Amino acid sequence: MFLFIFPGLPPPISASMSSDLTTAGLEQQPDIQVENGWMNDMTVVTPDTLLVSNHTNNSVQLVDSRKGGVLSEVQLQDEPGRILVCLIDRTTAAVIMGEKKIQMVHVKNNTLTKGRELTVSGNKRAITSCRNSLVMSYDHSPWIEVVSMEGKVLQQFDKTGKSKHFKYPWFMCTTSDGSVLISDYQTNTITKVDESLNILQTFTSPLLHGPHGITAVTDDQILVCSSLNDSIMLLQPSTNTVTNLLDEEDGIDRPHSLAYCPDQKKVYVAPCYVATIKVYQIT
Repeated sequence: MFLFIFPGLPPPISASMSSDLTTAGLEQQPDIQVENGWMNDMTVVTPDTLLVSNHTNNSVQLVDSRKGGVLSEVQLQDEPGRILVCLIDRTTAAVIMGEKKIQMVHVKNNTLTKGRELTVSGNKRAITSCRNSLVMSYDHSPWIEVVSMEGKVLQQFDKTGKSKHFKYPWFMCTTSDGSVLISDYQTNTITKVDESLNILQTFTSPLLHGPHGITAVTDDQILVCSSLNDSIMLLQPSTNTVTNLLDEEDGIDRPHSLAYCPDQKKVYVAPCYVATIKVYQIT
């Protein structure tokens, strides 16, 4: 599942309101246990709950981020696979499932229910939102496009594959200024685009190995799962720097996706192939 932020959700908080991750400490907290499988993706719904996609049993789960355990679950109809979850507002999420399908899921009173389905262009790889639209990447000569909430294509980048800028655009996130950052697993890069899909910057570093999950703490503090070297990296676009924030000594092992909770000042990391979420308190 993939995460995306819509109007109605608070944007990533400004640097003046948040912890400076270049100087802050991170203390490992007890793991959150998730039932029946490992997670493709996750996002913070409230300070007490996470919405996660369960790869193993092909479901979306609402998880108690304080006590652990699944509060509610909805099963998806397609065969188990890579499911991406995106929060639209505090009561609605969109879930990538199957070819050309997005399933809306509603959250109310700690209970999940299915909503309508949305049809899009092809086999989706990543998703986020920007300016009341969805931004998606697709495989097969990877391209990026912006679509309306009704599925109408508004912008496209490189559908013909001529630029070959992307090879495996794996995860996306949106910053409060409307920029979208895209991690590419095969090129070991992070690409920053504007709402019209114009490329603004491309970041690379010897520290980035197989970037997966990506989330914005602020516009200039971006967390990235560097999966092949068991690390969480901090990307700062203004200075074009990548630094190691967490690694194996901190309990990081094959990180796949992550989320940040500004209310609790916590970072959540979901590793591959295990039914736990790692938790780190920013101090």
